[in-house]
Amino acid sequence: MKNTLKVERAILNLTQSELAKKVNVSRQTINSIENGKYIPSTVLSLKISEVFSKTVNDIFTLDNDD
Repeated sequence: MKNTLKVERAILNLTQSELAKKVNVSRQTINSIENGKYIPSTVLSLKISEVFSKTVNDIFTLDNDD
């Protein structure tokens, strides 16, 4: 799964820690999502999409091998 989380954070000038606080996870979780090491739950994906006022599909996309 690919994501644009890092780009979206940069647009809003949010650090990983700030985003983590907004969605109630650790900074390490945000880092792992950005690096493709962790696939967020549906609930977490929805929380993240609300922060950026975008749809989940705008932020997260499937790879061919997903």
